[in-house]
Amino acid sequence: MERSVALATCRELPLLDPDGAGVLAAFERLGVTAVPLIWDDPAAPFSDFDLTVIRTCWDYVPRRAAFLEWASRLPRVINPVAMLEWSTDKRYLAELGAAGFPIPTSWFFAPGEEVSVPEGRCVVKPTVGAGSRGARRFEEGEAALAIAHARALQKEGATALIQPYLDGVDTSGESALLFFGGAFSHSITKGPMLEIGGVGRALDATGLAFAEQITPHEATTEERALAEQLIGWLPEIPTYARVDLLPSPDGPVVVELELVEPSLFFQMTSGAEERFAQAVVDCLT
Repeated sequence: MERSVALATCRELPLLDPDGAGVLAAFERLGVTAVPLIWDDPAAPFSDFDLTVIRTCWDYVPRRAAFLEWASRLPRVINPVAMLEWSTDKRYLAELGAAGFPIPTSWFFAPGEEVSVPEGRCVVKPTVGAGSRGARRFEEGEAALAIAHARALQKEGATALIQPYLDGVDTSGESALLFFGGAFSHSITKGPMLEIGGVGRALDATGLAFAEQITPHEATTEERALAEQLIGWLPEIPTYARVDLLPSPDGPVVVELELVEPSLFFQMTSGAEERFAQAVVDCLT
């Protein structure tokens, strides 16, 4: 019997991101038909497929509740809906910190709560976001601007997350470690994405995310150990995961655990499409 997988995407990326062609070919080599479908297209036949994989649904942020409700109606979806719900709100960082994982000091301000910012440089972002949209960096002496941005996020109904700006990102960048089926696949480095003065870099061609500066990266022993411990801490092993780390004076800290629709950067290494496809196919058995 022919097996089939739907790869959920958005209207701006009907054929997935630039990695899409390689992924479709990898599934084909495994004898599985993989088809991109737009998640909010009412005519998209998700129920005809053995499994739906959430891939490039990068427009879900303003409609998170509708996105999660749609995912809950799918016959089979990965990652599971509980993971999708948990990972789409960065308030999970508080849980990671309580569990002993190193995270940047983080303050959360729900709509209506009085906002304060730490001394020195800081980052202000919504807890529900993707592609760094809504994230701003503020310099020392820009506390009023940082508070104003946080209040603007609150006015839109968002919870504001405020963290100190870690200087190491300017020299070392942000590391992203990719896992498929719980096994480490590869890693990349992202250059700093937030400019001085609270202004972001230019959006990419989709208009859904800031343009990124991506280079291959060899994960350090410390980064691998932290990321693997974090993956093992989850209630179940995700089919795909990306652990984003920033350098700090005390070692790497977790800034994001992406279990929803991460860029997977297949083009930065060899064989990653096959490893991803195999992890998905393993869910069909």
